[in-house]
Parts: sequence; C-alpha cells; structure tokens
Amino acid sequence: TLTERILFYTKRIHAIHEVKGKDGVGAKMDSMELERERGITIQSAATFCSWPPAANAKNAGWRVPGSDVQPHHINIIDTPGHVDFTVEVGRSLRVLDGAIMVLCGVAGVQSQSYTVDRQMRRYNVPRIAFVNKLDRVGANPFRVRDQLREKLRLHPVMIQIPIGLEDKLEGVVDLIEMNAVRFYGDNGNDIEYSEIPAEMKEQCDKLREEMLDQLSMVNDELTEAML
Repeated sequence: TLTERILFYTKRIHAIHEVKGKDGVGAKMDSMELERERGITIQSAATFCSWPPAANAKNAGWRVPGSDVQPHHINIIDTPGHVDFTVEVGRSLRVLDGAIMVLCGVAGVQSQSYTVDRQMRRYNVPRIAFVNKLDRVGANPFRVRDQLREKLRLHPVMIQIPIGLEDKLEGVVDLIEMNAVRFYGDNGNDIEYSEIPAEMKEQCDKLREEMLDQLSMVNDELTEAML
C-alpha cells in the first residue's frame, strides 16, 4: 500500500490500485497471482523513482521543500511484512542503505515489529518509522513513539506531526521546514503549504527543540550551532 502511493506521487504510475485488487488490477509491486489474491507480499520486488518530481503545490509564498534541489534517485525494495516470509526481509536488508518501518497508528508496535527491528539491528540499517492509518478511530502517533522507546529501546524523533486525528485529520506539520502541509483532490495530489495553526504552535516548537536536541547528540556541528 505504501509503495503504491510512493510510485503514484513520484509520477511512476498514473493510478492508485488497492492491495487486495478488488478492481481486478491489484498493487503494482504484487506481481504474483497469489499475492494479488491474498493481498500480501510474498516475494520482494524492486523498483525505482525520483524525488522531488515537478511540484504541484499551492505554496502561498512558502518555499516548497525540495523545489530547488536536483531530483534524488531512489531504489525501492518492497519486502513482505508477514512473519512467514522473514527470510525475504533479511535478504533485502543486507543490501539497503536505509529502511522504512511501517507501524499502525492504532495498534502501534506489534509482534512482527520486534522481528523486523531485530533484522534492522543485525544489518545495522538506519530507518524511518512511518506511522499510517491516522484517520482510523483510536489512532495516536505519540503513543506509537512511546512504544518504540519502551518496547524496542529505540530513540525516535518526530519529524512530522498530524494536524487533527481520526475523522478530523487534515494534514501534517513538517517540523523541519516548520510549515503546515495539507493535501486536496481525489488522491491528495494538490499540496498546500501554509502557516502552522496557532493552537499547535507551542507543541510544534517544543517537538522541534526535542528533534534538534536529539540530532545534536550525534552531530558535532549541530551541537556547536545549538550551543
């Protein structure tokens, strides 16, 4: 599901199809008939994309992040998430520069998260934790962050926080650029950058401070700049 969106927003594919393939198409990265039928990845699949593509953003005077840089070439390996295909994940992690660890915004750290975390540590792969399903009832990314600390002994740092949750989810605040990002259109193609909502300003300042503080622990230049 995540890879399908990445390919769509980087303009590698022109339509989003769902994993289960209810419309008879299925997700692009599920090439095996059994994968489309079951709605799970069995065999790792590789593809590539470039980011950023030509920005389609209503920026209202804001600098659109990435609009002034050369596109980055990104290779993606879409691995299985199911416990029965753990060996496939290990094979891929051996050759990757970094990984995206997908976590449910409602359930948080689940049993398979422990397995994947162990593999990432074994191959020393840095990772971004991506918390999805924030539009579902009971979603709470801050609880997921705390679980990463308590259960997996990681040091997660928020680089984005949602504007609203569950049925009130509007977009995200980018704590690096310090702006609000909202998505419109059928598939969120139209992006609008604007000021952070006034009621979130204090929380965002605190989390940005926390982010810089954690980063300064591993970067001497940033430590000096902070001091």
